[in-house]
Amino acid sequence: MSHIRVLIIDDDADWIKALTTFLNGEADLLVIGAATNANEAISMAQMNAFDIILMDIQLDGSKLDGIHTAMLLHEYSSAKIIMLTSLQDEQSMTQSFTAGAVQYIEKSRYLELPQAIRSAYHHPAPMEALLKELSRLKREEQLKELTGAEREVFELIEEGYTQSQIEKKLYKAESTLKNQVNKILKKFGVKSSKEAVEKVKRRGFF
Repeated sequence: MSHIRVLIIDDDADWIKALTTFLNGEADLLVIGAATNANEAISMAQMNAFDIILMDIQLDGSKLDGIHTAMLLHEYSSAKIIMLTSLQDEQSMTQSFTAGAVQYIEKSRYLELPQAIRSAYHHPAPMEALLKELSRLKREEQLKELTGAEREVFELIEEGYTQSQIEKKLYKAESTLKNQVNKILKKFGVKSSKEAVEKVKRRGFF
């Protein structure tokens, strides 16, 4: 079986080690190189043929160094770049795609990386990925005021569950659920669950 060849660029050696072990556990993925700074990354890209590069956006502790390095790497490699970050802001994400990245993923969502790598390798679609990520960020912004329990209820409402179905699924008393729904409506400034769902969709992209 041929492998998708991966280069990891990150200034955290422990993260590189853990991510290498995780990705090499996938039958079709193989990490064949790692770099901890821009100079090492460029040298690796010149000497080896990679399919995918996983780039830390805050390389060397600088917010933009990973983005700058990504731009430079396009001169030496045709590999597709997936930007990894601990940040959650639209500016860094937009800059990443401007620099030529085809995906942008938070490190906390590392379990999504194998599929993201396959998607980038087989079907790169930077603009689609950008819009999807912007939509996710805007959704998170909308839901940040909800408690964990309230968010759980709201997500079931989004999926079309009725109040009685939610009560059974979450093992909640009718009075408890009504109280949580009322709090959700108050936080969104609306009068019905339908209005709350529509408000979240309207402020996102989809």
